[in-house]
Amino acid sequence: MISKFNKWLKKNNITEVECLVPDLGGIARGKILPTNKFVKGLLNDSHRIPQSIFIQTISGEYATEDEEGLPDEIYNPTDIDVILRPDFNTIRKVPWYEDPTAQVICDAVSLNNNPISNSSRYVLKKILKLYSNLKLTPLVSPELEFYLVKPNPDSDYPLEVPIGQSGRQESGKQSFGIDAVNEFDPLFEDLYNFCENQKIEIDTINHESGSAQMEVNFEYGNPLELADQVFLFKRTLRQTALKHKLYATFMAKPMGNQPGSSMHLHQSLYNNRNRNIFFEKNGLISNDMKYYIGGLQEFTPKLMPILAPNVNSYKRLFATWDAPRNTMWGIGNRTCGFRIPSIEEKNMRIENRIAGSDTNPYLVIAANLASGLLGIQKRIKPTEQTKKAMYGEKSSSLPKNMDQAILLFEKNLDLKNIFGQKFIKTISAIRRVEYQAYLKVISSWEREFLLLNV
Repeated sequence: MISKFNKWLKKNNITEVECLVPDLGGIARGKILPTNKFVKGLLNDSHRIPQSIFIQTISGEYATEDEEGLPDEIYNPTDIDVILRPDFNTIRKVPWYEDPTAQVICDAVSLNNNPISNSSRYVLKKILKLYSNLKLTPLVSPELEFYLVKPNPDSDYPLEVPIGQSGRQESGKQSFGIDAVNEFDPLFEDLYNFCENQKIEIDTINHESGSAQMEVNFEYGNPLELADQVFLFKRTLRQTALKHKLYATFMAKPMGNQPGSSMHLHQSLYNNRNRNIFFEKNGLISNDMKYYIGGLQEFTPKLMPILAPNVNSYKRLFATWDAPRNTMWGIGNRTCGFRIPSIEEKNMRIENRIAGSDTNPYLVIAANLASGLLGIQKRIKPTEQTKKAMYGEKSSSLPKNMDQAILLFEKNLDLKNIFGQKFIKTISAIRRVEYQAYLKVISSWEREFLLLNV
């Protein structure tokens, strides 16, 4: 493997290498090294990083900074190192740098060579191994929504809609508007080129209903490869937007008067004869697909600390009329949390529309696949198909805030068994620390309506 790295680095005249590891929030952590130091580190496993990055919160705090912090058997308080093992299959040139620079995604292992169970990439690999043991192959395709906004260096000010090539801000809803996308053509031309250079297989870009809100669709494929691509795409888009003096944000609900941004996940399942096992002849849904849907319905509400990881995530779900806040399923029904877009054999799949775009792609894919697998193993029957519109339904089968979500997540025995106790406790502790940090912030709404009125 070292010879492969050496050959590739020399062929591309690489002078510097970025070793990336996604933390539990999906943020790229790691180290930047000169090429010769990178190669030397491969020989003696000297690419190391503190284990605390795997208990780090979105704001840079740690899951130990709480009265219910992680116990010593979950997290070693001496903060020992873990080893970063670069995956050669993920190495790519970084297209926005002038100097020839490479980036490579790393797996994390302990000093005694065991995988780090809190590494999000390992979590997904673990679930995929369960499918492999059953001779089943899941395929996925993410759809990722995002906003382009004016630069916002002062976080006290609300985000603003950017100005496009016409010199005007977008107004109204421009769903699938071609000209509305063309307002930012130079940015998207660079984005397509950057993605092509990195072998990020994006399919289409279309305009969503928010002002300067877009959606990018990824080609169907291997779940780990797609998670890697989404991880790199987020970084690529943010850098491309900065080049064009804009921000790109994957916040679930970035603006109060605009729709939220989601990460829809299409998923299907094939056996070792390359047959889509969700399809039954004559266009019917197979029992395996029904059980898979049953698993999604049963476990999605319990997995919301992954699917809605931030306080802002719940504003998308419960302060936006068109966000699916239900666990119903339907054929072609976009108002359901789970939608079957097509009943043709080649395209038979289920789409989970609940997760926000602010999520860690490795964990979202792992959560969906784990839910479906549990559904098949436990033969969980789904509800009847929903044919009515579910937007605006007052009742919800999902937890309405982070406190409720954590309680459902950490008490479920099936999730503890499939993900492991350490992972469940770590996610719960991180979310608690993040929630407590949020509660310390006094919002402009509170100053507006409470300051002189109560």
